[in-house]
Amino acid sequence: MTTTATPTTTTNRVSRDFAKPAWRRVLFTPEAAIAGLLILVVAYSMATVRGFAQPITLNYLLLDVAPILLIALPMALIMITGEIDLSVGSMVGLASVVTGAGVHMGLPFEVAAIAALLVGMIGGALNGFLVTVVGLPSLAVTIGTLALFRGLAVGLLGTTAVTDFPEAWTALAKAKIAGTTIPYIMIPFLILLAIFVVVLHFTPFGRGIYAIGQSKDAARFSGVHIERTKFLLFMAAGLVAAFAGIFYTLRFGNARGDNATGLELQVIAAVVLGGVSVFGGRGQLYGVVAAVLLIGVLSSALRLANVTSDVINVITGTLLVVSVVSASVFAWLQKVRSRTGPPTSVAAPTAS
Repeated sequence: MTTTATPTTTTNRVSRDFAKPAWRRVLFTPEAAIAGLLILVVAYSMATVRGFAQPITLNYLLLDVAPILLIALPMALIMITGEIDLSVGSMVGLASVVTGAGVHMGLPFEVAAIAALLVGMIGGALNGFLVTVVGLPSLAVTIGTLALFRGLAVGLLGTTAVTDFPEAWTALAKAKIAGTTIPYIMIPFLILLAIFVVVLHFTPFGRGIYAIGQSKDAARFSGVHIERTKFLLFMAAGLVAAFAGIFYTLRFGNARGDNATGLELQVIAAVVLGGVSVFGGRGQLYGVVAAVLLIGVLSSALRLANVTSDVINVITGTLLVVSVVSASVFAWLQKVRSRTGPPTSVAAPTAS
């Protein structure tokens, strides 16, 4: 009786992420790098920039970045799916105008604000419909709605600015939490942050968001409703942008068609800087929040140091480019490492 050897090859499939110690998985990430850089910039600014360490600086910094913090939450989720929304800045302006026009016509502020929120939901639903049902690319769609929403905002008020808002509401928009220098707008932001964190990281809906960004085909075969997910995210972005528009209006005490022009670029810059991949499938909200605060701290410190806005824009843009390039290099290195793969083990021949 003869024996034949049947070689059986098995591959050790070990997740590279979870093969590393927990501290490396937490610290060696783009998000952790941004958070560390934020701490360093804050410490350096407090030590060297005159007036930065004063409590009033924190108050104005948070008021400045509040609209970006709010809109960056849904924007991060949209970009994780591999899409983008360039219309959020124009929606802030349109919601501001709707609020102002409603108050100017004699409506109670609360009614005008609800109308603005409804407009935000409708605008987001329009983006979602064109992307998910019609099948148009989100970049082209939201460039178009960016112009559409801004045109509507300017057309409704023209060059007129509405400034007759209830003093109680304008005071609330700039008020501080008792005993602190933190503005009240941080309370709704923290509530929204908690909601988005739970949705993204602790629900099947959030896992579907990551799955869509990594592979639409795989996500569909896994039972993820891609169109519904994207539609809801675009609607959420419109709603949050409208809320930011109401805050923007109350904080500055005026509603104009050109309010928040260019805000969408600041939001996208912060989201990308915070570690969200421009190709989708990757990102965490704490990195996005850290990136928004980092940009805000840099801008505040440089303004206090009498640096011009043009130079601030150059520094911020350079930081963004470096973050995108470094993320691409990191992804390339990961791909190279994955090609080498773990060593394969060949089982010993078995006799029969």
